[in-house]
Amino acid sequence: MIETVVLSTRLGFWQIEGNGKALTKVSIYSDPFAGAMTTDSPLLQEACRQITAYCDRELQNFDLPLAPVGPKFHQQVWDLLVQVPFGRTTSYGELAAELGGPTLSRAVGQANAKNPIAVLIPCHRVIGRNGSLTGYAGGLSLKQLLLEHEQGLQQDCLDL
Repeated sequence: MIETVVLSTRLGFWQIEGNGKALTKVSIYSDPFAGAMTTDSPLLQEACRQITAYCDRELQNFDLPLAPVGPKFHQQVWDLLVQVPFGRTTSYGELAAELGGPTLSRAVGQANAKNPIAVLIPCHRVIGRNGSLTGYAGGLSLKQLLLEHEQGLQQDCLDL
């Protein structure tokens, strides 16, 4: 059974879905929408706690079970994405090289676009090889906001 909760944070409205054992979908929206605002699910409660801590600059790394659904190649890309360190970026070409060659850049981009678990599988950390922001399912303004949020938090930690 799929359970859903909607969480309001300073970074937007998060729709979080899980199957009781793992998160299956996380989406972020800038505009509010109707949805289940509370949950009895321990998994979704913990997801809300961690996402709130991330948005409040108190958490850098998520510790939640994830179960994204997709083809094997997409799974391989998503597995690489979760290894991109907080506050850092990578390029489609760098990910493609890790998967076997630069000719896979377009396929990496397609897998990135199909990522069902936003931020926790950090596809927002993938940029163009020249450092430009490229496509993001939530829009480029959200991508920029997330990157600036992480850069600011990383800088706060370095200042301590």
